[in-house]
Amino acid sequence: MTGICAAQPRFLRATAVPESRQRTSIVNESQTTPAVCSYLEWDSNFFGVRIGRIESRRLDPDVLAAATEWAHENRMDCLYFLSVADDPQTVHLAERNQFQQVDVRMTFERNVPAAGPERAPLDARIRLAEEKDLPALRAIAAVSHHDTRFYFDGYFDRTRCDQLYETWIEKSLHGFAQAVLVAERDAQPVGYVTLNLRKAESQIGLIAIAAGHQGAGLGRVLVEHSLDWARTKGARVMKVVTQGRNVPAQRLYQRCGFLTGSFELWYHRWFRR
Repeated sequence: MTGICAAQPRFLRATAVPESRQRTSIVNESQTTPAVCSYLEWDSNFFGVRIGRIESRRLDPDVLAAATEWAHENRMDCLYFLSVADDPQTVHLAERNQFQQVDVRMTFERNVPAAGPERAPLDARIRLAEEKDLPALRAIAAVSHHDTRFYFDGYFDRTRCDQLYETWIEKSLHGFAQAVLVAERDAQPVGYVTLNLRKAESQIGLIAIAAGHQGAGLGRVLVEHSLDWARTKGARVMKVVTQGRNVPAQRLYQRCGFLTGSFELWYHRWFRR
């Protein structure tokens, strides 16, 4: 099973553009008006280019013009745009204005069951991750998420993309996820899943199985244990995001009782390439 990348983690946060860059207001000076774009400080520092994000999920000529002006005024190298998929104007404006579609974002969801399923014996142990697991988890993460938008963009260095997911799993273990479960064989971690909880909604972040251990049902067992964890935390719903091109991941979630909740499009626009 190829790795699954879910929603953007909490350490990839949007921030206000530094005052020295705020030469032009996007909409107006009212503090009650949401910004059209945000500066992504973590992404920018990590990849070494200035990256922003359009906050709206829809485009019209005014939003497009404001976002483009903001990008030029603040010397952005790249703009991310997560778009609805059912608005022709939005899609047409994006694709006619140098936005490259890099991913289809699919959200799956299901109710957390009242009791876990009966499980066949498995030659693996599922447990909470420990600090000693980190080298193995980083090694798995570096090669397991090649279906994600960063690799398909074409302008991000692939080695740096590998390091992004190494960093993601490390930060998850150190508190950015509320739990990291590990599948262990022969005293060695061979898979992981990261979990978060917000009120009654639980979410899978990353999930991956190491090469050589795929096809044995470990992915499904990790998902089932994730649902067990969510149930103990009082969650009623579990969600996960994966890529439209990642058919094995979609089938995994369908086998585990998940249904499609939403379908969106990721675009990137580069200004300095």
